[in-house]
Order: sequence, then C-alpha cells, then structure tokens
Amino acid sequence: MRQATAAYEQFERDGYAVFRHVLDSSCMAAVAEHVDWLTARHPDIRPEHLGHELLADDPFWVDLIADERLLDVAEAFIGPDIALFASHYISKPPFDGQAVLWHQDAAYWPLDPMDAVTLWLAVDEATTENGCLRVIPGTHSVAVHPRRTSTDVVNVLSSEIDANVDESAAVDLVLSPGDVEVHHPGIVHGSGANPSPRRRCGLTIRYIPTSTRILEPAWPCAFLLRGRPVPGVNDYVERPNFEPSRHFQPTSRSSTGG
Repeated sequence: MRQATAAYEQFERDGYAVFRHVLDSSCMAAVAEHVDWLTARHPDIRPEHLGHELLADDPFWVDLIADERLLDVAEAFIGPDIALFASHYISKPPFDGQAVLWHQDAAYWPLDPMDAVTLWLAVDEATTENGCLRVIPGTHSVAVHPRRTSTDVVNVLSSEIDANVDESAAVDLVLSPGDVEVHHPGIVHGSGANPSPRRRCGLTIRYIPTSTRILEPAWPCAFLLRGRPVPGVNDYVERPNFEPSRHFQPTSRSSTGG
C-alpha cells in the first residue's frame, strides 16, 4: 500500500512511476518464451511491431494482460472498472533494434476522453546500453502536440513529436524482468536503438476505465478485464479459447494470474 501511494504521488507529479518485481521469474520465463514463439511464427513482422492485431487470438497473451497483479497496479491509476485498449511487444533485437523517437501516446490513440494508462512490463533487462525507455518528467501536464513524419532515422513509429524536446531532462528507466513502469498518455517518452549484443523487450499494456470510449468501431482487443462496463460505451470481445494445435503453450512453469 505504501509503495502504491508513493508511486501514485510520483505519477501525479512526474507522469510516470515504477513498480519493482510485479511478476515473478517463472511467469517472466514464460513471457520470454512467448516472445520467441511470436517472433518465429511471424518472421515477416519486425519484432518491435508484435501488436494487438495478434493479441486478439492469443489466449496466453490475454491471460497475461489480465493478470491480477497487473490489474492491481492499473486500478490505482484508473479505478476498478478496467478494459484493455491495446498491447504491444516492442522487442529490439541485438545490434539491430530500432529506436522509438520522442512522442506522446495521446497523439495517436482514438480514445474519448483520453483517460488511460500504460503499463510497460520489462521482459528483458532494460538498460541504457540496449535502448531502455526514457521519459521527460512533468511533460504530461503540458499540451498534446501534433506528430510529424520522421524517417531520416529508422524508427518504430516513423514519426515523432512536432515540438522541441529538452533531452537533458530525460530519465533512463533501467528495469529488470518483471518490473513495471506506469506512464500517463501525455508524457513525452521514447527509447534509443539497440546496438548492444543483448535483446531488449518490453510489453506495453494500455488499460482504460470502462468510461473511456474507443472511437474506432469493432476494435479487435477490447477486453473487459475487471469490474463493470458502462452501458453504451464500448462493445467488448470474447476471450479466445485455447487450441493446442495453434496457440502458444509455455514449456517453463507459468504463474500468470488471469
């Protein structure tokens, strides 16, 4: 409780907070296997782009984002009625992993109101050397700037914030597997490329309260995860059923709590 209170106060002030050791090592071993399985199954997709279009038919992934330990963290920021908006693995391979240029999530998301929170789950060790998440504290309290196309440097979004960013204020978020960073949709953040010999993978999970409307119809991964829906706001999809012949099953012992 004390950790949650301190983290919430930091989130309000700085736009982000960190929770250590949210998921245990056996769970994270299974998650790392899942990333390897997805990467091998989809060789045509850059590993930085393993996104929610794959999630909708992936029972392991849905169980993971529904893990009670993650939902407990999310509830501290958006309340007890929780749905999923989107989730992506951003897996930067050794020597080749792409940068994510400075941006604000709110400039990209079709949500009304922009009431949401991102949990960034570290799958691998995330360090300055392999392209960890970086944030500019306090920028969640300023306006959301438009984005501009940016392809001079190969990057995950092919775009960046259309504003000057004071990089001297950036904080590098060094995380271990199972740690969770929480950030506001308005905070300016990004990450460098991965020139190191070690992969850097994180799972972004975008939770919304059920009072937030997803503006695009037939959204493929709108799962109701905890609490009650608000009538007339979103149409929620059914969770996929596990089929051994085509779905991921970890060989390591998993302890996801969904």
